[in-house]
Amino acid sequence: MDDAVPPAAPPQRRARQPRQATTERRAEILRAAAHTFGSKGYKNGSLAEVAEQVGITHAGVLHHFGSKEALLVEVLEYRDKEDVRDLEGQHIPDGIQLFQHLVRTARMNVERRGIVQGYTVLTGESVTEDHPARGWVTNRFTILRGEIQAAIVEVGGGDVPADVAAQAASAIIGVMDGLQVQWLLDDSVDLPAATQFAIEAILTSALLGTGRPHPLR
Repeated sequence: MDDAVPPAAPPQRRARQPRQATTERRAEILRAAAHTFGSKGYKNGSLAEVAEQVGITHAGVLHHFGSKEALLVEVLEYRDKEDVRDLEGQHIPDGIQLFQHLVRTARMNVERRGIVQGYTVLTGESVTEDHPARGWVTNRFTILRGEIQAAIVEVGGGDVPADVAAQAASAIIGVMDGLQVQWLLDDSVDLPAATQFAIEAILTSALLGTGRPHPLR
């Protein structure tokens, strides 16, 4: 019988976490793409520039996202996810909290100019023919209008006519995006304060329904 002590097993290496590494790399690429597309637009912003910021090759970017078009859509979705990242359920809330969330988002946007610039450029470009983000942007606006319209009806206790709530929802989105453009061009624009003023004015008018004043008539 051999009583020799068996040699100690070699120390096991700590298991790598490729999935986590991939997630982190994708996030890095998305931030770089948001900066590139935001400063140069989708057409002029190249994947080579995105890759250089992250320290990988052009092929490396394609490995993670497949195409420039797919990366663009991911950048837009990344922005929306950032808006609700700290909310319960990571989803836009209902009722009056939805409007508070919109004002809070405007306040957050002051600290993330690159993302706001990217969103503004890409949504503006999406109106052109055959733009790869056109479908995504159109669908986003449709969903957001519906959510805001439902919140207006909820805040009004069901007394706000559907057509008034729909018009108010479109107006709120239009004002918010327009104020972002003004702020990007002129820092003297108080983005959070102007956003809150506009939302409160539109919401107040919508809650008055058919009894609201019509100074332009």
